Amino acid sequence: MLTLPIKKKWFDMILSGEKKEEYREIKPYYDSRFKYIGPEYMYKIIFRNGYSKNSPAIKCSCIIYKKCGNPDWGAIPDKEYYVLKILSMEVIK
Repeated sequence: MLTLPIKKKWFDMILSGEKKEEYREIKPYYDSRFKYIGPEYMYKIIFRNGYSKNSPAIKCSCIIYKKCGNPDWGAIPDKEYYVLKILSMEVIK
């Protein structure tokens, strides 16, 4: 399972259900982690609000694909990203 840090603003928006996608730049680091993309591959990803093991976290089921992201959710317009589409989530206590 992959654990990714995320800023509080985006964490809270995902937790509330307002934000349905998270974005990661297309770089070798993520190329090696997201080897399979498309709707037939599901990933379990933990989004943690900070780097501490005690930081709030949510476990999400995601599918990953490449496309331009939503600027309201932190994406730069017309830039392609790895898009982590959140299908379900569970708060980790």
